[in-house]
Amino acid sequence: MSASEDASGEQVEVMAPRRLLLVGEGNFSFAAALSETLDSSTSLTATCLQRQADLAQDPLARENLQRLQERGTKIRFGVDCTQLADAFELHDRKFDRIYFNFPHCGRKAGVARNRELLAKFFQSCADVLAEEGEVHVALCRGQGGTPADNPTREWHNSWQVVAMAALGRFILSDVHPFSCEAVPGYKCTGYRSQNKSFHVEGAVNHIFTRSLPFEGLQPRVFRIKLGGQWFSFPEPEALAGKLNRGFLEASSCHPIKIINEKLIAELGKAFPLKRLKCSFPLLPQGGTSVPTTRNCDLSAAFWINLEDNSNSESLNGGTTQVMEDFLVSFSELSLPTSPGRDSKEEAHEGIYGQAKVCLRPSLLVHVQAIIQAPDFLPGSLHILSGPVFQKCLILPFTMPAFHETVFILGFNQNLKDGCLQSLLDHLKGILDSFLTQTALEGSILSSSVEFVFQPNENDYMIYAKSHNFGPDFAKDLIIGSVTTSATSIIHKDQCFVFVSVNLDLLTMFVWGISDWRMLWTFDKRFLKSFVPGKIEPFKSYSLYAPCFVHDISFWLGEKKGFDELEFHTVARAVSQDTVISIQFLSRFQHPKTEQVSLCYRLTYQTCDKALTQQQVTSMQSQFRKEIQRRLHVTPR
Repeated sequence: MSASEDASGEQVEVMAPRRLLLVGEGNFSFAAALSETLDSSTSLTATCLQRQADLAQDPLARENLQRLQERGTKIRFGVDCTQLADAFELHDRKFDRIYFNFPHCGRKAGVARNRELLAKFFQSCADVLAEEGEVHVALCRGQGGTPADNPTREWHNSWQVVAMAALGRFILSDVHPFSCEAVPGYKCTGYRSQNKSFHVEGAVNHIFTRSLPFEGLQPRVFRIKLGGQWFSFPEPEALAGKLNRGFLEASSCHPIKIINEKLIAELGKAFPLKRLKCSFPLLPQGGTSVPTTRNCDLSAAFWINLEDNSNSESLNGGTTQVMEDFLVSFSELSLPTSPGRDSKEEAHEGIYGQAKVCLRPSLLVHVQAIIQAPDFLPGSLHILSGPVFQKCLILPFTMPAFHETVFILGFNQNLKDGCLQSLLDHLKGILDSFLTQTALEGSILSSSVEFVFQPNENDYMIYAKSHNFGPDFAKDLIIGSVTTSATSIIHKDQCFVFVSVNLDLLTMFVWGISDWRMLWTFDKRFLKSFVPGKIEPFKSYSLYAPCFVHDISFWLGEKKGFDELEFHTVARAVSQDTVISIQFLSRFQHPKTEQVSLCYRLTYQTCDKALTQQQVTSMQSQFRKEIQRRLHVTPR
């Protein structure tokens, strides 16, 4: 569009859409006004439900139709917006934008009928919209049922436009006030061009785009070559789509990679650096020495079984990913070998004879091997970065997979206090600068980072606050730790400090990304939001996703206890990370049998995909089956 604003009042891109479709036109005044803003490269098709004869008595409609015909606009009558595939041949589809202004079933139709109209319209749009196209729906104040409405109607009394769009696999990507002033000559009519027009004061234009399907998150099967032999293992269901994403690789432009490189570069101005290569995150059971920290609890690790896969034809189901390039043998960092034995022999007998290996819960499992290495350089900052995995409760800022950077510094015992303070001061200054450079306008830019000493653990927790989540979010979160209690057999005169930073949380704080799941999306629009060399607040392309609430109650088994962590992990797996909250509601004990029943409330919501009530109902049904099978409880 060549004008500075389009019909919704939003700023228009220089490159105009190629093909536009208008449905539900009344007197064609919107089409006539819009046509005057288009350049010659843009094609406009205007349609209405009425027959041409029905508009013959409307002088304004006749005038607008005349103007459109003079400009070469395509005009179609009798087009049902819920059956668009029937109105256009295959070669005549793929519109870049579809507009539907103030849809209504007419007369005294209630919200249920208008929701049905929207649902069928969105499902119809899926047949004729280009892959990266947009659907623009203007609704009167309060009808949409989103926070963009002022005032916002109660959800059950609104048209639930985002939920209806999800039925056609669309997500709400933007909202703007609908401005009649931006479309000179536009006169809103009522249902089927009746004289009584809709009230458009406070109206909102909703812009929808296609959503990625849920089917893309099926667990994969990985093949790895260890000690010359092939093995396979299935990706844990709760981690579907999170193994081997390569966010920190050299070719990556992911914000996690960006913030990690910035952090390392800034520390490199004060300390000599030595970067270490991170192995694939498999750990043998009992095969590593783990320092005592809150991040290295192997009881919360994801344990997996390696299966002999010498014959690749034995793989069944799932998508196979070959890991040969990532792991040829267990790294020295993850598998200490016994003196005098061949490392490959040790690996084969010491690991594959065991039933399980686990995905590392923290990079801190490697620090002892690093400081024991003969080539360890005291005074240099050794850096290890990579993904880690651990089971956790479903909470807003708690994640089962994230990226960690560990900084390891060794120094003479006589210089301990000075070196430690120097490292903490530099780290605090760097993190403070990161967390304040994209602060929301009007924020009080106080210090964002605080090191809190833990007297019982001889280390520090790194607390941070974000200036990008607004006043409703005031809680400080732990984004890392500093550990000073470590010794080395080889470097006996040295003290060591290990700094662990959760890169995913740091990335969320810096860019104002409120949902950790967004970091793992497969939607290409996410990475397009980040401009090289700039750090600007992230703007989500999926807004106001509806919440779906389901309660579940069950009898506990007589012999086995209840594992709440596993309960959350099963919910995460079955729902494909769409459960955002699990709330304990009540406990009941039967007065006669003394059997105990628990009741929980699950809240489902997505951050980047369309989610329907039907999908949630199916997930909840599957969840009931899975907890009965895995946790030995009996759903009520």
